[in-house]
Amino acid sequence: MRAGAATDAAAAAVARLGEGAGVRACAVLDSGGELLAASADNDWAAQAERIWDAAADPQRPAPAHVHVATDGGEVFAVRGPAGAIIAVADRFALASLMLCDLRAALRGLDRA
Repeated sequence: MRAGAATDAAAAAVARLGEGAGVRACAVLDSGGELLAASADNDWAAQAERIWDAAADPQRPAPAHVHVATDGGEVFAVRGPAGAIIAVADRFALASLMLCDLRAALRGLDRA
């Protein structure tokens, strides 16, 4: 994937995800963990690394997705060969739909 195409596809994914109900902020990172696009300022790369590190279990394969819920909101993360997408949502977001949307956006990056 060309760098310009990756950035354009990431920006389009962020825009689509931002239209979803309850999504507060989201970001797309490339396969190396570098930020491609985001809907809000944050140290997304470092936060994503913390999420994946916290979910890691040396006895199991690396997780393809993570969902963390707190009283203040929820964090969703998916990753694949093209990179990763992280989203912060309101509390009680429908996890199955959110993960489905994130996976669809990630597949779109694969095709870009």
